[in-house]
Amino acid sequence: MKGALNGNAIRKAVPALILTTLFSAAFVLDSGRPETTGISRIIETGQSRIHVQLLGVNDFHGQLNVTREVNGRPVGRADYLAAYLKERKAKNKNTLIVHAGDMVGASAPVSSLLQEEPSIEVLNQIGFDIGTLGNHEFDRGVKEMLRLIRGGFNQKSEYFIGAGFPYLCANVLNAKTNSPILPPYKIMKIAGIPIGFIGVVTDDTPSMVDSNTVEGVKFIDEVTAINQAVTELKEQGVKAIVVLAHNAGKQSSHDAAASGEIVEMAKLVDDEVDVMFAGHSHSYLNTEVDGKLLVQAESYGTAFSDVDLEIDPVTKDIVSKKAEIVVTYHDSIKPDPVMKALIEKYETEVSSVVDEFVGTASFDIVGNRNENGESALGNLIADSERSMMNTDFAFMNPGGIRADIQAGTVTYEQLLTILPFHHHLVKMTLSGDQIRQVLNQQWQPGQVRMLQVSGLRYTWNDTKAGSDKVVDMFMDDGARIQPEKTYTVTVTSYLANGGDHFTVFRSGTYKEIGPIDVDSFKEYMKQFNQPILSFIDGRVQKVH
Repeated sequence: MKGALNGNAIRKAVPALILTTLFSAAFVLDSGRPETTGISRIIETGQSRIHVQLLGVNDFHGQLNVTREVNGRPVGRADYLAAYLKERKAKNKNTLIVHAGDMVGASAPVSSLLQEEPSIEVLNQIGFDIGTLGNHEFDRGVKEMLRLIRGGFNQKSEYFIGAGFPYLCANVLNAKTNSPILPPYKIMKIAGIPIGFIGVVTDDTPSMVDSNTVEGVKFIDEVTAINQAVTELKEQGVKAIVVLAHNAGKQSSHDAAASGEIVEMAKLVDDEVDVMFAGHSHSYLNTEVDGKLLVQAESYGTAFSDVDLEIDPVTKDIVSKKAEIVVTYHDSIKPDPVMKALIEKYETEVSSVVDEFVGTASFDIVGNRNENGESALGNLIADSERSMMNTDFAFMNPGGIRADIQAGTVTYEQLLTILPFHHHLVKMTLSGDQIRQVLNQQWQPGQVRMLQVSGLRYTWNDTKAGSDKVVDMFMDDGARIQPEKTYTVTVTSYLANGGDHFTVFRSGTYKEIGPIDVDSFKEYMKQFNQPILSFIDGRVQKVH
């Protein structure tokens, strides 16, 4: 880990001064405001609790300059997120800023076209203290992931210094040595109190990335890895333990029941764990399960979590915990000027590529799916893929669509934000029976992934078993799709390799590699009779 230590030493000069101060002081609430006092004085006077604040972000995906809307109000962008985090941190110096993975990957072009280095630089500038891996950290391969963390060279950029804070991951091992590729845990001290942080990523990652990007590593069960790390932390006398987990969980509201993988994990991990930061599902989560506080702050920097802990300085254990999910509304704060200038610098660097005019849209064309599973943007993308490869059908995985087309001028930058993965299109041949199998694979245990389709229409019955939900399948001209007949199909290379558990595509025959998906989409849009239009037109119908 020599590279990581060098990066830390270089980048943490200022935070080190802050931490030095924190070692000798503690903070207690007085009328809702932090107040400085010495640790020995707290014990002597019976003021028994130290207040620690953890600010958490997950699934940022390099959305440095992307604005979204929540409740009709603009949210997101790194300069606004930075302003919120710095404002909260200023209220309690016993603060650590943490993340639960997917901070890069599926990124806006201002980051992806610059090898994701801008996103790491932004995290350093904000002052993140610790983080873990998400599945998208593997998008460019293990070697490149470690370069962004530890620093180093690649073929497209000069030397990059790397992350100025540690990344943890207890459940990704070197396939040859069985040792973790990153530290499983780290002990951070706040006001003299040791807090153990453990990192894990979903062990389903290999099914979510191209197979070559996870060569040389293996993923083990998250709960097993967490409990092993907890055992080691307890042996070192650590009682306050926080898990940074890139695992899904969600709630419809604060009072609603929570569901997802992180909920089941909470029931199985050691009870010494106090807090679990979640990720991956881009959802709201703020609840307690089996004595563990679970939080997730949506995605893309549109929100962050503020976890407040009270720790007994004698037992060094967490005695109280609560959380708030804070939305980063632009109209409630001014953007951080340093971060704003940094974003503008990156935008200038990529402007010659991303400013290309593609067309105009009369109204927003969005990726939100209706109750049947169909979206206007998904239809448009699938149509572009089928047109480019001249096939009977096309299928697009919904997780590959990362933003919407906004009304007005459409540029290449918008398309790169919508389709950030740069997957090749692949033409193949499947039988009608295999197409039915593909569509039934949309309903997976605990997860529904509705493919966006072109050239076919089908109905599905929500009362049937997951492997038999598809009822009827038709060509666009109304002809029924025959089980024994063969058809040409276009998918991305991600799906062609069985991504998202769509394993039937691996059995396709006569495969041909086509252009990059986003470039194909751009050419299709340019040929469009302006303005660009797309609608939900009933390609997918749910029946009872």
